[in-house]
Amino acid sequence: MNGRRVAAVLAGLWAGAIAAIALIAAPAGFAILQRAEAGVLAGLLFQREAYAGLALAVVMLLLVKHKAAGDAATGRGSVFSADLILVLAAMFCTIVGYFVIQPLMQQARTGPGPRSFAALHGVSAVLFGAKGLLAMVLAWRLSADRA
Repeated sequence: MNGRRVAAVLAGLWAGAIAAIALIAAPAGFAILQRAEAGVLAGLLFQREAYAGLALAVVMLLLVKHKAAGDAATGRGSVFSADLILVLAAMFCTIVGYFVIQPLMQQARTGPGPRSFAALHGVSAVLFGAKGLLAMVLAWRLSADRA
């Protein structure tokens, strides 16, 4: 299996995990648990996805960068490929969404302050959705049958 196919599988797994959390796991938690317990469960799901997503993204970054470097060396593309941009954008969404916004949400939850929990939750949801779309597009692009 070549690096491009491995990266496509990893991107598909990442996109699937994001979809499963957003469409199945988190809503199921809120459907059967008390709101506070469901929030804790959702937080754990997002935490695990963030760390796993970063690990997958680093591996994909190395694979995609290697392919882009080869393409650039033969004059068939740039080192800064569209696939590389997609991986970096998904990583950005993970870093900002989980490692920046989530701590601010915790602060906002504890009491009044300059930031609204609802607004931060909205920003976090948009970043999570964008990351899912980026991972899906990346999986689609990497799985395309091109040399």
